[in-house]
Amino acid sequence: MLQLAFTNVLRTACRRGTIEIAAAPPEPAALLSLALRFQLTSYDAAYLELALRLQLPIASRDDALADAAWAAGVGVLTA
Repeated sequence: MLQLAFTNVLRTACRRGTIEIAAAPPEPAALLSLALRFQLTSYDAAYLELALRLQLPIASRDDALADAAWAAGVGVLTA
């Protein structure tokens, strides 16, 4: 049931224009390249790839991800 509820929340947000769904997920090769280049986990590489693609800063307290973001030219928001 949780998956259905989550899907409905996403559908509603898309219809309202609050969010947009990317046309295609990132290529695994792109994630692997970022992970290897910046010594990141695949999860952190996915966040970095999304920030690069959308040209948005990353909000993170993770030093490795923040350093990689800065090196890649992505802004970092810290609390």
